[in-house]
Amino acid sequence: MTLSDIWLFLQQGILSGLVTGSVYALLALAIVAIFKTTDVPNFAQGEMFMIAGYIALSLLLLGHFPYAAVIVLTLVATALGGALFQRVVMERVSGSRGVGVQMVIATLGLAYLLKGLVRQTGLGDTPRSLPSMISNEPVLIGDAALTRLDVGIFIVAMVVMVLIYLMFTHTRIGKAMRAVGMNPRAAQIVGIRLSRIRMLVWAMSGLISAVAALLITPKVLVTPDIAHIAILAYAAAIVGGFTSLPGAVLGGLIIGVVENMVGLFISTNAIVVAPFVAILVTLIVRPQGLLGGQLQVKKV
Repeated sequence: MTLSDIWLFLQQGILSGLVTGSVYALLALAIVAIFKTTDVPNFAQGEMFMIAGYIALSLLLLGHFPYAAVIVLTLVATALGGALFQRVVMERVSGSRGVGVQMVIATLGLAYLLKGLVRQTGLGDTPRSLPSMISNEPVLIGDAALTRLDVGIFIVAMVVMVLIYLMFTHTRIGKAMRAVGMNPRAAQIVGIRLSRIRMLVWAMSGLISAVAALLITPKVLVTPDIAHIAILAYAAAIVGGFTSLPGAVLGGLIIGVVENMVGLFISTNAIVVAPFVAILVTLIVRPQGLLGGQLQVKKV
């Protein structure tokens, strides 16, 4: 392999990795947002992403809705589904003095419910991809080649992440979410309704999952097993810092680039191992993640 080949592979790996990593970053943002406000990791995040893909496919291919309507309805349906799950299930588990383990099991129950629903209805029998609204014409950036769709995915993902950041920092709802994440009891004392904020966070998580699904499903086949992308989102959250929203974005981009580099320079078979190696290295070198705060020891 010559130096020019290495330089080409580096460019291609970084740019392609940033595209896929931006989708991981979106899902990692959703995971971190729920964890910060409820102290519960959402193990149904991948299935929420998966069901959003099937909602879009059903509306487009079976309902014959216009593409613009499909996008809006998918976003609304997934957001409402997340809010409904928080209100009907998580709120009741929390209200009955359910501990963290019980709430985690509730998210696992949602994951199996959504996957079983897809399999039982037969939607998952034939893998399909969403049609793309953007052409797949090649775009040269340096020596690397992407498609217009790749560029569109990255731009839309980054715009959504910027909007989420602005929402958290410049709106009353965003500041209330941050307050609940920092100190729920103090937030409740000053008049913030915890149940309402947590419901909104779950709705936002569903909305982000739908955005990620709409972006990436024109490039990949939608199957019930596509939910495994949540593993990569969790890797991104751990690498960036499980309590840091900017860390989730950084972690997602890093995981995407690492995956592509491993596939180009080592072997495509080693791609599945790369995220777990990144997790192990992060836990050994900096357990709180790259942008995570100081580790705190809680007395029990």
